[in-house]
Amino acid sequence: MTQPSENPIGETPFDDAPIDAASINIEQALLAYVNRPNYQPVKPRVIAKKLGLDEEGERRLKRAIKTLIKRGQIAWGVKHLVRPAAAAGAKRPKGHVPAGHETTATHAATHVAAHAAHVADRVIGTFQRTSQGDGFVRPHGATAEERRIRDIFVPAEGCQDASTGDTVVVKLSRRRGAFGRREGRVVEIVERETNRFVGTYFEEAGQGFAQVDGTLFARPVPVDDPGAKRVKSDDKIVFEMVRFPSHAHDGEGVIVEVLGARGAPGVDTLSIIREYNLPGEFPDDVLEDARGQARKFEESVPPGRLDLTGETIITIDPVDARDFDDAISLSRLDNGGWRLGVHIADVSWFVRPDSPLDREARSRATSCYLPDRVIPMLPELLSNGVCSLQPSKVRFAKTAFIEFTADGTPVFSELAESAIKSGRRFTYEEVDDFLAGPQHWRHKLAPDVFQLLERMHGLAMILRKRRSARGSLELHMPELKVDLDDEGRVKGASVVENTVSHQIIEEFMLAANEAVAEKLTAKGWPFLRRVHPAPSERKMTALTEFAEALDLEAGNLLNRFALQRLLNSVVGKPEEHAVHYAVLRSLPQAVYSPAEEGHYALATDNYCHFTSPIRRYPDLTVHRLVEALLAEKRPHLEMPRLVALGEHCSDRERRAEAAERELSHLKLLAYLADRIGEELDAVITGVEDFGLFAEGLKLPANGLIHITSLEDDHYVFDRRTHTLAGRKAGNHFRLGEHIRVAVARVDLERRQLDYRLIHKLRPHAAVHKAAAGKTAKRPPKRIKPGKHPAGHTRRRQRGRRK
Repeated sequence: MTQPSENPIGETPFDDAPIDAASINIEQALLAYVNRPNYQPVKPRVIAKKLGLDEEGERRLKRAIKTLIKRGQIAWGVKHLVRPAAAAGAKRPKGHVPAGHETTATHAATHVAAHAAHVADRVIGTFQRTSQGDGFVRPHGATAEERRIRDIFVPAEGCQDASTGDTVVVKLSRRRGAFGRREGRVVEIVERETNRFVGTYFEEAGQGFAQVDGTLFARPVPVDDPGAKRVKSDDKIVFEMVRFPSHAHDGEGVIVEVLGARGAPGVDTLSIIREYNLPGEFPDDVLEDARGQARKFEESVPPGRLDLTGETIITIDPVDARDFDDAISLSRLDNGGWRLGVHIADVSWFVRPDSPLDREARSRATSCYLPDRVIPMLPELLSNGVCSLQPSKVRFAKTAFIEFTADGTPVFSELAESAIKSGRRFTYEEVDDFLAGPQHWRHKLAPDVFQLLERMHGLAMILRKRRSARGSLELHMPELKVDLDDEGRVKGASVVENTVSHQIIEEFMLAANEAVAEKLTAKGWPFLRRVHPAPSERKMTALTEFAEALDLEAGNLLNRFALQRLLNSVVGKPEEHAVHYAVLRSLPQAVYSPAEEGHYALATDNYCHFTSPIRRYPDLTVHRLVEALLAEKRPHLEMPRLVALGEHCSDRERRAEAAERELSHLKLLAYLADRIGEELDAVITGVEDFGLFAEGLKLPANGLIHITSLEDDHYVFDRRTHTLAGRKAGNHFRLGEHIRVAVARVDLERRQLDYRLIHKLRPHAAVHKAAAGKTAKRPPKRIKPGKHPAGHTRRRQRGRRK
């Protein structure tokens, strides 16, 4: 795949007159447009805008894109950007037009070029405004590796009224700014990220204003006609931006909803729901569809389903779980091997393609687990009712049977549509207690269930050892769960542990996901994979330098086994947090995609999500493919639609995680606002030239220690080692180190927390203090969305994960 050139060329704004779709050959114009020497990959809607197409023309353009992709004349790039076909393979001479299109394409190119000017100095990308009013534009198509050197600086006077997240066109300046960074000015806003914002209402000199939450806008925005909504000062509001702020004016908004008084119970959660545009109540037709599907279900085994209701099957879930979407059976074979059964709720039987339920589930794409509520992907009538694998009830399942040798080598797998009846519902805590003292449980359990638990533990530990041997990565990242009172306010936090019971379920879910992916790959069908790309050479080089600065033997970290040895070598040592944080920051983000790129952290070539269709839409699409495979019917699959669906599901996953993270942060800020001066132990989670980011070891509040508050020395930032180093001997602060801090400042409106450094902590003392806190048995946290290698099996409800 080609990357943007050192001097990427962007799109040029066209005049406002839309082109009649019937007046030009869309395919010819599209080919001419993307085959220009200076073309920069963009999304279809941007091409339509640049070609000046009307609504009908845009529909025709999308059909033309699919047609030309099938012919191999253009291709999808990263993030659903349209690229020339040459971008996916051999190089093409500049200005080349595919054979047979020379005359007509040249005519179309002339038609397009008549609308363009000065293409060489314009770039299209995503805008981000700073708190000082300046901005940066990340060119479309730039990879994570290129962001630092390719982002374009835009001074405040050149930003127009662009807002963070907007797609803009920037005209490049001939001069370079600080550190050789390119500069430019916004000349067009192609698409707004959003027009609705959440803020706090107040009045000044008879005028109503909204102070937008966070740091999106430095100044309050005037809002019109507040009396229509009976809004009062200090109310949280949602308002529509009529005129966006710029360096020359303050903008203008209209109030569309009053959420309630700032600080009132539940208002913080509503603010985050509106800010992230999370879904609300299910539409009536979706609920009616769910009721109809529930009415059709009968607790019996229909013809064509494998009857497993007589098998010994159990579920293991968090204590507060209501949606049980996986169950386990396991037996020993005569040859000493194992036969594992992973039974997953058959959601696809209830949610039919293109039904109201399917439409809504596809739009939501994932359940969202906020600290004080769950926003489910499916109505609870299904998710907690007829889909849920409740004990002693007949339920439909998609089952993956996997046979292993005695040493855990997979040798055979088969899939089935089944009916099961769970014989026992366990919590993770119960299973951990069983493993700690099985004899205490012998009289409590039926013999077959007792033996099943023992077998499950045995096989899971064998599989875990084999996974490590093939190079799978295991990051040990501490997590704290925020505990809330009845009004949704923070009352404390508890340490999270990844106990053996969680590891048992994790290994079996991994085995099922991999087995299903192998089956679909063998059929040659495209499907939504869970893709985790390998880290870049630049990232691994930087990680090597960081490890060597700690006097650790790193080796060639591009080799996964060297990286694994580095992680294992520091477990339980003072450097553990520093190294594991650094590795986490070096890994790319996992995404949903049909691309056959494998899962780096799991060391597997074929992997998908199959085990949680109640809460993840990609799993539901995989279930439908399993259904087609068993029925020996080839499904109708369009690669462009699959690429777009993968991008949509990845975006929805990131949105849900960002909302959860932001609401947790907001609740912690409210808790700390009355505790200025309170001291706590913390771990350094980020090092920048302007200071240190630290997160509490007992209370997971992330705050900044600004470099200006470090008055005891003159500190210099070393990007290579993630260190702020002073002139005095031993006076340095590094990623992952433990420190003692005090709460210095809390700004609820801007959602900012400042710490004041007290002193550094001895590593073992800090670990001992953190371990002394209250413990909640839950699996490990992914610190950044999509980045934790074990993020594939996590399920949460009311703060729980799996």
